Amino acid sequence: MRVVALVPGGIGDQILFFPTLDDLKRNYPDAQIDVVTEPRSKPAYKLSKSVNEVLTFDFQDRNSLADWGNLVGSLRDREYDAVIVLGQSWSLGLVLWLTGIPTRIGYQGSISKFLTQSFPQKTQQYFAASYHDLLQGFGIKSPCPELAVNVPKPDIDWADKEQLKLGVKETGYVLLHPGFCHGAGKAGRERIYPSASWVEIIKDIQEKQPDIPLVVVQSADDGEFVRPLKDAVPTIKVTFPSDLGKLAAMIAGANLMLCTDHAPMHLSVAVQTYTIALFGDGEPKQLLPQSDRFVGVKSSTGKITDIPAKTVLTKIWGG
Repeated sequence: MRVVALVPGGIGDQILFFPTLDDLKRNYPDAQIDVVTEPRSKPAYKLSKSVNEVLTFDFQDRNSLADWGNLVGSLRDREYDAVIVLGQSWSLGLVLWLTGIPTRIGYQGSISKFLTQSFPQKTQQYFAASYHDLLQGFGIKSPCPELAVNVPKPDIDWADKEQLKLGVKETGYVLLHPGFCHGAGKAGRERIYPSASWVEIIKDIQEKQPDIPLVVVQSADDGEFVRPLKDAVPTIKVTFPSDLGKLAAMIAGANLMLCTDHAPMHLSVAVQTYTIALFGDGEPKQLLPQSDRFVGVKSSTGKITDIPAKTVLTKIWGG
């Protein structure tokens, strides 16, 4: 069986779709599963053990008829038996119909007429479980499995060396991701927690737990957000993972992950690191599984900048 999934959205959306892909592969181990996603999100599939090929298409772009035609041609050439689609745009539904793929599975809504099977989208539950509901179209009715990623061995080795270099291999560490995620654009910047609040949190942790190092994640895009933290607290350590695999491996080694609502949060869930995540307008129950290991701190105003540092510290110390 050849299956393709059309998954618009960012890296976080792809990671939340992993349990669906993994369960499909578990039930149909001989199936070839491909994914069509946006170019910015392709790196997520380095961490998937269930996907054969990743095709790219910029669903957010103002695509011409020729662009859509090329997508139809690519899908027709591969002669898929089934397609899963997460989007609801009318043009996407028409593309599915034109591909001639016999089994077309998606959510009830504006594209239902183009589908052979459609299911209600239960948006109030954890999004990974909502995506997993679509596997009913394959006769799979088991509960959604836990989120998991397949971290490549070279990335695990890199993280081991990085921890030794930083001097945190034996002590453990608290990992902080300041909020900006590569490829997230304006939406990512709006989920940045203020530097002054991070500094207050860091100083409090250092005062109460002076033997636990604090490590801040920095990429090429967010130096301007990390620099004030380093200036205010020179003793904190900085790590520079160059891709999602290395980032996942560093998160896996942490005692605690402090972050905001974006892709690294889902990596932390996937590697089962205790996580405290800050939310502005996002809903923790939709973006975090129900577990004592994963705690969401929701802004009362819908703006992440309005979360008091003391509220976060209360969650850290179990108050």
